[in-house]
Amino acid sequence: MTTDLTQDPPAESGPASDALPPGTFLVAGVVVLGAIMSILDITVVSVALQTFQTTFNATSAQVAWTMTGYTLALAAVIPLTGWAADRFGTKRLFILAVLLFTLGSALCASAPNLETLVGFRVLQGLGGGMLMPLGMTIMTHKAGPQNVGRVMAILGIPMMLGPICGPILGGWLVDSASWHWIFLVNVPIGVLTIIYASMVLPKDDVEPSETFDFLGMLLLSPGLATLLYGVSSIPGAKQEHGTIWTTEVVAFTIIGALLVAAFVPWALNRRNKHPLIDLHLFRDRQMTVAVVAMALFAMAFFGAGLLFPLYFQQVLGENALGSGLLLIPQGLGAVLTMPIAGVLSDKIGPGKVVLTGIVLDTIGLAFFINIGADPSTLRILAGLFIMGLGMGCTMMPMFSAALATLRHEHIARGSTLLNVTQQVAASIGTAIFAVILTNGFVAREEAVTLMGLGEEVARAGGPERADPSLLQQLVAATPDGLVAFGEAFGSVFLVGTILVGLCFIPALFLPRHKVAPLDPAAMIH
Repeated sequence: MTTDLTQDPPAESGPASDALPPGTFLVAGVVVLGAIMSILDITVVSVALQTFQTTFNATSAQVAWTMTGYTLALAAVIPLTGWAADRFGTKRLFILAVLLFTLGSALCASAPNLETLVGFRVLQGLGGGMLMPLGMTIMTHKAGPQNVGRVMAILGIPMMLGPICGPILGGWLVDSASWHWIFLVNVPIGVLTIIYASMVLPKDDVEPSETFDFLGMLLLSPGLATLLYGVSSIPGAKQEHGTIWTTEVVAFTIIGALLVAAFVPWALNRRNKHPLIDLHLFRDRQMTVAVVAMALFAMAFFGAGLLFPLYFQQVLGENALGSGLLLIPQGLGAVLTMPIAGVLSDKIGPGKVVLTGIVLDTIGLAFFINIGADPSTLRILAGLFIMGLGMGCTMMPMFSAALATLRHEHIARGSTLLNVTQQVAASIGTAIFAVILTNGFVAREEAVTLMGLGEEVARAGGPERADPSLLQQLVAATPDGLVAFGEAFGSVFLVGTILVGLCFIPALFLPRHKVAPLDPAAMIH
């Protein structure tokens, strides 16, 4: 007999409440497959950008739209997920999302030109953007809020391993087959996931639907997409024009920020009974603290995550596959601690677990401060492994802390709010670190010029406009030049270490005791 997802789980007490309901791991298998497709696809495609340039005779800025289009589609569709889950049911919507993603993947593999490929990547993003918030909702409903820590640990596996496995898989597929296979590989996984979901996920029993917040959709979805486009354009503007204050960056960022800002009073308006994202959830103190901590950590985590492959390739001379292999210790560390962190988060509260994770993350990232151009392999592997141990204790317990005290009917909206926050914070963090790194390269202009490379750099438009990879190539044969670029990375790793350490402050306010679901009368209304 299937579980009815629309009913609140019965209250339990004592040791029995710690047991996961029957079938939880079967449902988890469906959700993890969907999350793997969505997250892995982002990093798999990143290693094929150079191939796209050659195949379609395009510039780096043009092929970057294969990444940007996907990201913007994610940002636009995530706010709709909470309402759609309430309206159509989580099972139907999950299967639809996987279908869109799989169809988009097949179409991407057959794209005859770059414009078509970008369009199909948008279709992929519309499906992929719904998979993670839907997965959180499905798993929290199935396992119950008292087990949300272990649920988030399961979902955290693809989130942590995606950035590591993506470059390895992508590099292997591009080198051994062709770029088409980075998309075709999703098709059998998608078909399997649809069949699996139709058999395992409980049948939807949707309540009478809420009214759709049409004005909220017109404000928030294009607002987020426009804001993230402006923010994601910052590194390119700095590289091409030597400044971030370009029309493209400023106009899109301001317009997006204004649309998002206009959504806030509308969402809080009493006449808006069912806002697209329920900002009243911030009345829950635990939800608010967890969102702040998670946003700050996402900025640091994804921003620093950008640096490692660049450092390995531009300074150490590794290819995409080699840089992916160097990141394996980070994944191993996360896999070791994540299941333990999930159990402990449910038993002793997320606060102690997250604080431990932040300490480990800070120590691990500190290994890369002033790393230079010729570090020992042991230093790199040890730092990444310690970071992995910390990551497994950090992000997913933050998610579990945010969802633990929400009512059953608020889980979908809470998951959507968390994923929107994470997406925005990650984009901002990536842009910040990219700009700091570019400034570090430009600051070495004198060193590059003194090496007699001024003429080559001038042809590229000057150090402030030269591609960092070009600058690295120009000084590859000069030890002093590599040291200069290694120092640039080391300085940025220092900023990352400080930012991760700052996460300790909001994490202090997370509960450091077992969190029990509130009585219905005390929960958010």
